[in-house]
Amino acid sequence: MKQGWLIVNGFLESPKFGEIYKWILEKSASKNVTLRKLTNDQATSILPISTGETDWKAKPDFVLFWDKDVKLARMLEAEGFKVFNSADAIEACDDKSLTFIKLKDTDIPMPVTFNAPLCFESKYPDYTFLLQMENKIGYPMIIKKNEGSFGNEVFLAKDFNEAAGIVESLGPNSFIIQEYIEASKGKSARLQVVGDEVITAMKLTNEEDFKSNVTGGGSMEKYEPTDQEKEIALKACKKLGLDFAGVDIIWKENGEPLLCEINSNAHFKNIFDCTGVDAAEAIIDYILEKI
Repeated sequence: MKQGWLIVNGFLESPKFGEIYKWILEKSASKNVTLRKLTNDQATSILPISTGETDWKAKPDFVLFWDKDVKLARMLEAEGFKVFNSADAIEACDDKSLTFIKLKDTDIPMPVTFNAPLCFESKYPDYTFLLQMENKIGYPMIIKKNEGSFGNEVFLAKDFNEAAGIVESLGPNSFIIQEYIEASKGKSARLQVVGDEVITAMKLTNEEDFKSNVTGGGSMEKYEPTDQEKEIALKACKKLGLDFAGVDIIWKENGEPLLCEINSNAHFKNIFDCTGVDAAEAIIDYILEKI
């Protein structure tokens, strides 16, 4: 029988997250895997960073890391644990600016994206850089907080004043600015990747908002991605070193797909409800093949 740890955030409690954790634990048990749930604060307390390696009495065969505590993931890797997803992959997905930087020199199509300039003050003293960016992409423009989830902290600025107000509310160094793809207003596709396969996909539509997220009122339907869309998702995951991920695709006027963003531990209840494909089972099967 294989042994594993499921690392979750000890300070993030909600029925939605609890349901996902329970699902993963039940699927693991059905595969004859003993999976112990540990919160990040519990795991951190047994991993000193300054006294050398810990004298482990028993190590699990793997760690399924369902959190964004990158430093903890790195500590586990330093102790010799097999961590899925890796710390590097989680870090690249959790910071949207890093996602686009790491994919910059590839043939993966993406919206034109600018990173927020470094500022050591509590807010920018001026917004000249916005004028320079607007000359490249115009308005409306998308402003995204780097660490946002579920479509939160994603804003549409229609002019300079709106953009400056959004930037001031976010604070310096914490966001990216992207061109707005009008053709994908309220539309996107979520491709669920496990290993080298797109196991399922759904299309999201919101007639009332520029964001398509289900949590924001969007509807979902089963979707068959094109070969090009699958290639984008798989290439992006491979480049970022992801074992599994949710990859979001949007479309230009001519229907050409663009990579929107990637989630290293995408919630899979909605996509299961929509398509009937169980990402939790696929993830456990994948891990068992790799250990």
